[in-house]
Amino acid sequence: MAPSQSLQITVAGGGLGGLTAALALRQQGFRVTVLEAAPQLGEVGAGIQTAPNASRVLIGLGLRPQMEDIHTAPQDQVRRRWADGSVIAQLPLGQSVVDTYGAPYWHYHRADLHRMLLDACLDADGPGPVVEVHTDAKVVELDRTDPDRPVAVTGRGERFAGDVLVGADGIRSAVRDLAGFPDTLAFSGEMAYRALIPGDLIAADPATRFLVDRYHSTIWYGPDKHLVHYMIRQGEFLNIVAIVPCTPEVERDWTAQASPDEMVEAFSDWDDRVPAMLAKAKDDVAAFALYRRRRDPVWVDGRVALLGDACHAMLPYQAQGASQAMEDAAVLAEELGAAGGSGVDGALTRYVHRRAKHAGMVQDASWANMSFYHLPDGPEQRERDEKLRSFDGESDVSYDWLWRGSPLHDPDNEAITYQFAR
Repeated sequence: MAPSQSLQITVAGGGLGGLTAALALRQQGFRVTVLEAAPQLGEVGAGIQTAPNASRVLIGLGLRPQMEDIHTAPQDQVRRRWADGSVIAQLPLGQSVVDTYGAPYWHYHRADLHRMLLDACLDADGPGPVVEVHTDAKVVELDRTDPDRPVAVTGRGERFAGDVLVGADGIRSAVRDLAGFPDTLAFSGEMAYRALIPGDLIAADPATRFLVDRYHSTIWYGPDKHLVHYMIRQGEFLNIVAIVPCTPEVERDWTAQASPDEMVEAFSDWDDRVPAMLAKAKDDVAAFALYRRRRDPVWVDGRVALLGDACHAMLPYQAQGASQAMEDAAVLAEELGAAGGSGVDGALTRYVHRRAKHAGMVQDASWANMSFYHLPDGPEQRERDEKLRSFDGESDVSYDWLWRGSPLHDPDNEAITYQFAR
């Protein structure tokens, strides 16, 4: 049997999921090549949340010191009513989450988190071979003449052979299409405005100063729309995600530039503090159509495996898209590392077995939350708000189940362990 370290893994996609996979695979001793379609590596200027299930993965990869440098720690989750801003519930995060789950709930600028992962992949002093990264390397062809050595061919004609090809190239995955996986893409009917508002503008206005008295993760619930905001970079920016019905233009184009005035107009009948906050946005507001993939347990075809949005793209109503991709990465690396060179096919099967049902449940809960968040005022809305006063989840899954993540198994006794918490 060839040692596992002899395996060559190609990862298509250099986003958060792809780089987490590359780093986890590197630390198993594999030789990893990342192919990124964009001309340069980077992430959009927006915030991201890592719940304990994702923080546990990153800490397990040895990244806690770097995470400490770039994180912002919310102390509460605040749930507000759209019309008057009244607090439905204020629930503890901070140390109580660490005490319960062994890992924190933190906020980041996406670019900072991405840079942290990239630096770890390229760190010459880290464990395993340094990850080889190629930009402007969109996969346009898949050669599977040798079923055990899939070859990714880029638009420039470069050929990258490996024992496994991981499609971590997003919701419109080229690898998924080239490998012939079923088309599961679905449109939600909604779009998200995203913006970063300078924190000093928020702090200077008496109408919005309440947002910085203490770092919160805040959700406002209203008919047909909702709003999420939280601080990143220790108060440098307030990250805004505002969900509204989608326009035909954004549905067609997937993304579009937008303006603060558009956001303000969309929430003009909400509590006065909401349009006051949104009006402080700069000219970098963008709108994104919210597409998803329908739940599908088929993630592997031969030596081609899908990861993250390529197989389970979900709506943002559980704030779990990147976190679930990081769980994928950890489990895939663990299974391949434990299998040895001759056990690749079995490792990929176990990866899907351990992850597809779990991620599918999160997909379904995120889809259900779209209606749950956006109920019109009335009896169902009041019943929902009563449920929101507790901290046991929202629609179909509990936070306890969600934040503990996919368990990792001890092959000697089948006991469930959480090795990434250590």
